Amino acid sequence: MTATPEKIIPYSTITCPECGHKSKEKMPTESCQFFYECKNCGKVLRPIEGDCCAYCSFGDVPCPPIQIATPAVR
Repeated sequence: MTATPEKIIPYSTITCPECGHKSKEKMPTESCQFFYECKNCGKVLRPIEGDCCAYCSFGDVPCPPIQIATPAVR
């Protein structure tokens, strides 16, 4: 069973691997966000190989397109 648009979790807490700063962010719903700039140290986060975006690599909740496409991601 995949997530429906009304059951999408729109926020993710993204953690910078450089400085450890955590920030709760609203994710874009229609696309993946490839880059994310840390609000503390300024490091630009890029997805780890195999992930579609910075939220899937460094967030505690995968991005909405992955939530919709992946069964039981929540």
